[in-house]
Amino acid sequence: MFALRPGKNRAAGSAGWLRMPAGIAEGVLPRLLRRPVRAASRIDFSRIEIPRHATAAATAVLFLLTGAYGAALGGHYPAIVKGVTSIGGFAISDVRISGHRETSEIDILQRLELDGWTSLVGFDVDHARSRIAAMPWVRSASVRKIYPDAVEIAIEEKQPFAIWQRGSDLTLIERSGAEIAPFRSERYATLPLVVGVGAAQKAQLIVHKVGLHPGLASRVRGYVRVADRRWNLRLENGITVKLPEDGERAALADLAALDQAQGLLSRDIVAVDMRLDDRLVVKLTPEAVVRRDAAVKARGGKKRQGRAI
Repeated sequence: MFALRPGKNRAAGSAGWLRMPAGIAEGVLPRLLRRPVRAASRIDFSRIEIPRHATAAATAVLFLLTGAYGAALGGHYPAIVKGVTSIGGFAISDVRISGHRETSEIDILQRLELDGWTSLVGFDVDHARSRIAAMPWVRSASVRKIYPDAVEIAIEEKQPFAIWQRGSDLTLIERSGAEIAPFRSERYATLPLVVGVGAAQKAQLIVHKVGLHPGLASRVRGYVRVADRRWNLRLENGITVKLPEDGERAALADLAALDQAQGLLSRDIVAVDMRLDDRLVVKLTPEAVVRRDAAVKARGGKKRQGRAI
């Protein structure tokens, strides 16, 4: 086995050669240490010259490292990185936004918290994404860095399904009933209007059921939730249709058939009550009541306020 030992052919008093410790010289070095020790034993330190300004350079490096450590310890490191990288050409100067319609670009830029010196290197895309995603109209958002100085933002906005009225407050809602934002744009004035407590969460189902009868759906101007149990339909001509708590689909089919066959919803009536299983009750307008009373008197009959079909 090869063992590295101090060279015996070197002068014993030669100060320029590195001597191995006695403990190592008398034994066998591990394999990993043999080559490094051989190389170190050949170094002549007497010939190494220290540069003239090495002391000053070492002192400067020491101060620099001390300052960096202090900045990191005091929490100033991000500001230092921001300043250095901004000066180096990484300051964000271009923001590209796509997919927004209802969300203002100014509001999006405010969520980015840019100050003119914000560096792309230290820009936190996850923080920016979460702030943008929290905006009322935003369903999801992606934020991407484009070096050296641009940020790209892609937004997917929520889709309004209906307008929910609570008292005097009007709010745009999604199909799920989740609120989006206050209703302020006439662009959405044609959306279904749902009214009352519980109306938002159940709007999708009633709108779908009425939509199965296009002739009826086109005349509905409001879906009113009554005691969070059943619906009233308000038509464009002022008629109120009172639907039953159960069996809405069958009641709507009967109503559409009567209207098509007899023009029920075009008559001088105020309300159509379909809450009873065995009959449909129609309430006439005051003018129609006067005309009906006159006709009844002429025939010698009795007054009735409504007519059951």
